[in-house]
Amino acid sequence: MSTIIENGTLLAQLHWRYATKSFDPTKKISARDWSTLEQALILTPTSYGFQPYRFVVVTDQATKEKLVPHSWNQKQPVESSHFVVFAAKESVTEADVDHYLARTAEVRGTTVESLDFFRKMLVGDIVQGPRSQFQHEWATRQTYIALGNFMTAAALIGIDTCPMEGIDPAKYDDLLGLPASGYKTVVACAAGYRSAADKYAAAPKVRYPASELIFNI
Repeated sequence: MSTIIENGTLLAQLHWRYATKSFDPTKKISARDWSTLEQALILTPTSYGFQPYRFVVVTDQATKEKLVPHSWNQKQPVESSHFVVFAAKESVTEADVDHYLARTAEVRGTTVESLDFFRKMLVGDIVQGPRSQFQHEWATRQTYIALGNFMTAAALIGIDTCPMEGIDPAKYDDLLGLPASGYKTVVACAAGYRSAADKYAAAPKVRYPASELIFNI
């Protein structure tokens, strides 16, 4: 299979991206580009393909302004084009498993009954088994996979991002109406275009060499 994205292009974009501290509020992500990033979020791989999360996309300026005090007063929420709040499922029930299996049967043109073995596996692990004791933690791990996928996809199409853990999740939940949804804020990510005044854009990227991070056996 031929390479779809050249190696050099991929690495160049990963070097280009950085945690953008200052966005240009006059520049907005186009509808086409945003649709692509939404699909990147949807296509994120997760354990069992279960997708135990939601993405709250905030573009309303008034709402973004309200998030700033709950973001250590950082300006990325209000300056960015789109501000994404990643929320993980609090708990997983057999009803959630059945909902997922119904979707699986619909997409793959099969019956729910034919997925009975898969159902027993999911229930035996997530609902009643080893992961049942830390369902939200498990969902949170899946959410971080989505965050990484989102940032990489954005970099590949020339859109800046800034992942943000410097937030008050409980305040975010209240402001965005999440408590009744069964999902809790985990992390956020601002997306848009870097400001010409952001000094961090030109700062050398600090990473350990491969010899300290990668071990071949």
